[in-house]
Amino acid sequence: MAYGERFKAQMVQKLADPQGPSASRLAKQVGVPQSTLSRWLRRAGTLPAGTVQFPSDPHRTGMTGKRPQDWTAEEKLQLLIAAAAVPAEELGAFLRRQGLHEAQLQQWRQRVLSGLAARPAAPPKGGSADARRVRELERELARKDKALAETAALLVLEKKVRRLWGDGDDDTGKQSGSRS
Repeated sequence: MAYGERFKAQMVQKLADPQGPSASRLAKQVGVPQSTLSRWLRRAGTLPAGTVQFPSDPHRTGMTGKRPQDWTAEEKLQLLIAAAAVPAEELGAFLRRQGLHEAQLQQWRQRVLSGLAARPAAPPKGGSADARRVRELERELARKDKALAETAALLVLEKKVRRLWGDGDDDTGKQSGSRS
């Protein structure tokens, strides 16, 4: 069945409304398949400006019509910032409007945090000798911390092996010595 553009726009507005019905509930109300409603909602972000008027929503970043894995880093960061401003009870609806799952949001957040933690602050150009020395010492300390952690892990493993295999006595030597 062919639906008019005005009808499609009304359905998209209802779906985009945070207090509006879910796609499955709206599908039952108006007799349009849920998959069709969801497709209209996904395409709403790719229509020419002014075709669909979304209700004013301070948490809405706009649908891009792209798959989440195709989003740019800047788009992901903008969404993370917008999601941080959304109250916890509205986060699910917000993510549905964006076409995301909470797991993707958590993954993006973790990547941002690990990226920030991995990059030390840029030293000022022409940094002082003291600043260079501090950086060298920090690198050396990090290297030694890693070596210490590795050594501790090896010691723990060695203890476990000794416990599994006994005290390390070789019983075969005793048997061969009793024959002579």
